[in-house]
Amino acid sequence: MDKAISGARTRTIAKTKARRRTTWTLGLTGVAAALAVGLVVTDVVGIAGLRPGASAAAAEVLNSAAQAAIATSDPVVGPSQYLRIKTDAVFGGTLGKDDGTLVTFLASNTDTLYIPGDSNRNWVWDRSARKPVKFFGNLTEEEQADTWKSLNADGFQGQELLDARNGAFYGSDAIDTPESLAKLSRDPRILLNHIYRINIGAGRSVDGQALVHIADILRTGLATADLRAALYKAAAMIPGVTVTEQQVTLDGRSGIAIGRTEDADHTRQDIIIDPANGLVIGEREVLLESANGFPAGTNLSSTAVTTTVADSVPTAASK
Repeated sequence: MDKAISGARTRTIAKTKARRRTTWTLGLTGVAAALAVGLVVTDVVGIAGLRPGASAAAAEVLNSAAQAAIATSDPVVGPSQYLRIKTDAVFGGTLGKDDGTLVTFLASNTDTLYIPGDSNRNWVWDRSARKPVKFFGNLTEEEQADTWKSLNADGFQGQELLDARNGAFYGSDAIDTPESLAKLSRDPRILLNHIYRINIGAGRSVDGQALVHIADILRTGLATADLRAALYKAAAMIPGVTVTEQQVTLDGRSGIAIGRTEDADHTRQDIIIDPANGLVIGEREVLLESANGFPAGTNLSSTAVTTTVADSVPTAASK
């Protein structure tokens, strides 16, 4: 089998890896193109708030979640403790065969990131081996086993225990750190204009990439209550954002899905929020029409995030 792997893009810790779903680039059009010049110059003048935003139902959920987030206490991490961020993920991928056909599958893995309360100490990243969840098509058990063997032979993620300062697990600091997120504006309009500005030319659409960026920050588990509130209010200003499902269960927790559809490739980005406390349960990318062997309705990627405080971290000897 060919070793080329493609499929849903998953966000990594290192800056050398771009944020998810930035492969497709669409030109800015209409009012967005006209106002992009202002976004390049400043975060204050831009398209946020100047166009119709989310649907009334989505805006109500997001603004209510923002209020609930403010009233929710963040974990308190002592100098000798760690913020423990557990992410259970399922994602889609394809493997090209020698005959030109594709094997399409879903795989899962669990990542647990430990960020020290003392910034002078190293971060620890405990990454589980990826496991097959489902193969699509009429593959025999033997063909499924051969596919997974081929993926593993090509270095498809095995178990890792990484240790580095500032999350520099692959040679550069983490994309998001407590320090970098603390610098973001808590004014929703300024925050959203900043997100638009730094994503110009990326993603499938201007507004779609903005929501992806917000989802990426939220699923780090590092966004404090005031930042979560600002991000929710910023999402409420993005055109096309709607309530996509009233009750979604991820990792045993239920919430409301807020999302936006990309018509160009028939996918939808969802953020799942617990409206009672304003906490993020997770996010997902849903395929709305069948493509590349994936049937319509497939979650091309989904993550469930749980944040707690830990007194210690795993070591090689404990694995």
